[in-house]
Amino acid sequence: MLRDKPKHNNEEALAAFEIFRDLSAEAVRALSQRCRWRRFGAHQPIVEYQDSTRDVYFIVEGQVRATYFSASGREVSFSELPAGEMFGEIAAIDGQPRSVSIMAVTATLVAAMPASVFWEMLRHHDAVVTAILRRLTRLVRRLSERVVEFSTLAVRDRIRAELLRLARQAAPGQNVATLAPPPTHTELANRISTHREAVTREVCELCRLGIIEKRSHALVVRDVAALADMVVSVAGEDGTAERLGVRPP
Repeated sequence: MLRDKPKHNNEEALAAFEIFRDLSAEAVRALSQRCRWRRFGAHQPIVEYQDSTRDVYFIVEGQVRATYFSASGREVSFSELPAGEMFGEIAAIDGQPRSVSIMAVTATLVAAMPASVFWEMLRHHDAVVTAILRRLTRLVRRLSERVVEFSTLAVRDRIRAELLRLARQAAPGQNVATLAPPPTHTELANRISTHREAVTREVCELCRLGIIEKRSHALVVRDVAALADMVVSVAGEDGTAERLGVRPP
């Protein structure tokens, strides 16, 4: 069940987001007061594919997952977004239906900004426009990297590359990373467009090699550098590894 969150000190939460960092405290406070603050339980949908809503969402607490379901019912996971990320700006900008579904992975608090407020913010704050352009550019680059990966890497290597990304997100700059809660094999398969059995085989192989370790409520990448070396060895040295964002530390 979702519910409104009382509005107090919310400007402090929004000020931490990249697009608001160059705004005055007064401007952030005014924008905060025009958002709807909502809580969602784990596994509860926030927006649905093809929804006609246009709100832009800022994840204050929790984590969400962006997914798409094909006509045959196959799930494709695009990404998981943690607190500090935003979503929904594409529909707000182009006025088209939602391109993916967004579901809360954990208990989540979001600030929902109406599209009209979002556009007003863009008209009045050049710093926000710059931040949004940079964000959309990063999104295009990431999608390009995924297309390259799907076109050039075997399934086994896509699994390794995805585990490497998750490890680096969980523990930046560290050689040991704990993924908790761990992604299920089905979730990993959906992220890289393969089937659960292929993920299970590769996870078992990486466990045998001592690269990862499965625990009851976590997946531990015990040697991030070794996993990176595996990915780079198949990505080659022609720039593919760099485009994939899987360079060794």
